[in-house]
Amino acid sequence: MKTTIAQVGRYVNEQVTIGAWIANKRSSGKIAFLQLRDGTGFIQGVVVKAEVPEDVFALAKSITQESSLYVTGTVREDERSPSGYELSVEQIELIHQATDYPITPKQHGTEFLMDHRHLWLRSKRQHAIMKIRSQIIRSTYDFFSERGFTKLDSPILTGSSPEGTSELFHTKYFDEDAYLSQSGQLYAEAGAMALGRVFTFGPTFRAEKSKTRRHLIEFWMIEPEMAFVEHEESLEIQEQYVAHLAKAVLDHCQLELKQLGRDVTKLEAIKAPFPRITYDEALDLLKEKGFDDILWGDDFGSPHETAIAEHFDKPVFITRYPRSLKPFYMQPAPERDDVVLCADLIAPEGYGEIIGGSERIHDYDLLKQELEKHNLPLDAYGWYLDLRKYGSVPHSGFGLGLERTVAWLSGTEHVRETIPFPRLLNRLYP
Repeated sequence: MKTTIAQVGRYVNEQVTIGAWIANKRSSGKIAFLQLRDGTGFIQGVVVKAEVPEDVFALAKSITQESSLYVTGTVREDERSPSGYELSVEQIELIHQATDYPITPKQHGTEFLMDHRHLWLRSKRQHAIMKIRSQIIRSTYDFFSERGFTKLDSPILTGSSPEGTSELFHTKYFDEDAYLSQSGQLYAEAGAMALGRVFTFGPTFRAEKSKTRRHLIEFWMIEPEMAFVEHEESLEIQEQYVAHLAKAVLDHCQLELKQLGRDVTKLEAIKAPFPRITYDEALDLLKEKGFDDILWGDDFGSPHETAIAEHFDKPVFITRYPRSLKPFYMQPAPERDDVVLCADLIAPEGYGEIIGGSERIHDYDLLKQELEKHNLPLDAYGWYLDLRKYGSVPHSGFGLGLERTVAWLSGTEHVRETIPFPRLLNRLYP
C-alpha cells in the first residue's frame, strides 16, 4: 500500500510504501535509524540488520542526507515518536543519491540559511512554520465563506495608491506610470458596493527601507471590506476572525506547535472580546511606563506597542488615532474631528500590529476634500470617488498581515521565516 507519512496511522501493523527523503540518519552497530520526510510529515525508519537483506542494510548505512527513495516497511505504534508511529523498514529503493548537501545538522548562520532558503524549507522547523501558515490561509477562507463574504481579486499593478506613492515600487505600464500594489483595499471597496461583503487575499509591496524583524518588502494581506458595517461592528468581526485563527492552529497544528516549542497556553487565551483603549488612553499608559518624550500626534513604534501589549494577555485594540497619522480615506469620529474611527490590533508577546482597519469616508464631498488636502490627483481617484456618488453607504474594512500573524501564532521571532521566499531590504535571492 503506497501512502504518506501523514496517513500511516491508518495502517498500523500493515506494510506500506512511502516516497521520502533522508532528513538525517544515525546507526548503532546492527541498527540504522533513518529520519524520513515526505512533505506531509516526518517519521523514523528503523532498519535492523538481522531482519533485512544484506544489500538493504548496506544501503541504509551508506545513504546520504537528502537522498530520495521509496521505503517499504511495517507501521508500528511508538509512544516516544512525536507522531506516535515509526516504520520497521524491510526494503529500500534508491531514487537519487544526494552528495554534499550544504545544510548539515550543525549550526549555520542566518545569512547562509537565507542563501539556501530553497533547501532550508526542508527542515523540521521550517516545515512546521509553513504548515501553520497553510492552516491560517485555509481557516481564513473558511471564516469568511461561512459569513457570506465573496473572495475578490484586486490588481497588483495600479495607477493610484491608498496611502500615497512615497513607499511604492514604480514601474512603467507602457506609456503610463504604475505601481506595485500597496493594498487591495480601494478595489475591495468597489467590490463591497457590488457584492456586500468581500475579502481580498494577495501579495502587497512596500518600498520601505526597514530592517526590523516585523518587516518584509513583499508580504501577503487579507483585506475584508463590508458595506453597511460601521466601526464597532467591524471590530467585532476582527476579533472573531483572529480568535478563529488561533483556535484553528490549536486544533490542527499541535505537532507543529510542539516542534516549534510554542507555549500553547498563550494561544488558548486568545478569545473574543479583546480589550480596547483609545490612542489618548494609550498615550497616558505609555507616560506611566516612562515614555515621557512621546507627544500627542506622534505615531507608536515597536517599543510603544510592546509596552502597551504587556498589559494584556491577548490582543488589544488601539482606537481613534489622530487624523494626521492616518490615510485620507478614514472617517472622522463624530464627537471630535481630530481623530478617526480606526483601530490597530496589537498582538501580545511583542509581535506588534497585525491588523489595521477603519470605517471609510462615505461622503463624497468630504472624501474629495481629503484627496485635495493630501495632494492626491483627482483624475487618478475618479473611480474611487464614484463609489460615493452612486449609492454611497457606511462601510468599513481592515487588513491583516499574514506573515506577522504566522510569526505570532507560531512563536517565530522574525517574519523572514514565515514566508517561503522572503523579500528583504538586501535580499532578492533565491
